[in-house]
Amino acid sequence: MTGDRVRRIVHVDMDAFFASVEQRDNPDLRGRPVAVGGIQRGVVAAASYESRVYGVRSAMPSMRAMRLCPDLIFVKPRFEVYRAVSQQVRAIFAEYTPLVEPLSLDEAYLDLTDHLAGRTATRIAQEIRARIRAATGLTASAGVSYNKFLAKLASDQRKPDGLFVIPPEAGAGFVQGLPIGRFHGIGPATAARMQSHGIATGADLARQSLEFLTARFGKSGTYYWNIARGIDHREVKPDRIRKSIGAENTYFHDLRDLPEAHAALEELAGKVWRHASGAGRAGRTVTLKVKYGDFRQITRARSLPQPVAGQEQMLAIACELLAPVFADPHGVRLLGITLSGLEEGGADDA
Repeated sequence: MTGDRVRRIVHVDMDAFFASVEQRDNPDLRGRPVAVGGIQRGVVAAASYESRVYGVRSAMPSMRAMRLCPDLIFVKPRFEVYRAVSQQVRAIFAEYTPLVEPLSLDEAYLDLTDHLAGRTATRIAQEIRARIRAATGLTASAGVSYNKFLAKLASDQRKPDGLFVIPPEAGAGFVQGLPIGRFHGIGPATAARMQSHGIATGADLARQSLEFLTARFGKSGTYYWNIARGIDHREVKPDRIRKSIGAENTYFHDLRDLPEAHAALEELAGKVWRHASGAGRAGRTVTLKVKYGDFRQITRARSLPQPVAGQEQMLAIACELLAPVFADPHGVRLLGITLSGLEEGGADDA
């Protein structure tokens, strides 16, 4: 909320988007465990709900997914099809509000505050979901609330094909009942650090002072203090232009073995390439981020005269950048890969 003005924010998330498109277009895949991605040296770009029962998740190494679900069917990604469906969905959004902030091909925030036309945001969210189904044959889940953080949490509540509303009077209470691992913006490593301080739920987080959180989590502490109280002032920003796409991970045990670090980079490269391809973007610069066990941090980058050709080339560049800086007595606690110099295009390789 901003002052006394209550915003109406909707978060729409297509259900298992890539996998659902494949099941829609190939009846033989319906009702079966499906993963979009490559089997050899790849990651799962999307997992159908039938495969999730076995623990298969997006961004998971494909070989691990196969071990969890031996009957898993891998399908090569068709990003040109996913982009076309995404454009259909965004055209529907645009009929309700100009304030649409896409997060990826399959999800977006909509600010309906000044575009209700006599209807409630909940009613509009219902209409949008029905129109998406009619136009694409696919289902979408939606969350409705007074800010972006809660709308995104709400859209997860009744997946797939669900709608959930968190009104202003229920926001703080809803947050306090959730485990912190469910919070957008709190990853596994941060959640583990919070757990070490006795913070396991939203209620635990709300009991901490702003001073405590900023001392331990830096500038993110203010964000954590706010969301524990159901507060999020971020605006819905339409037509965001991403300058880079990256992924990083903080490891519970410092990496000291180079092959282990290469495996970690492979997972990161898969995640970055999946997002870049899904967004129809190509990039010329690969940047490696390394944080050592003593919290020293360095970056190394390499720019190409033409866009990076695929996930394997991006991984090879990252590994080459890592080789001369990996050996350190303190070990490596964080690795990251960023693809920048983005332009329209991108390969359909995952």
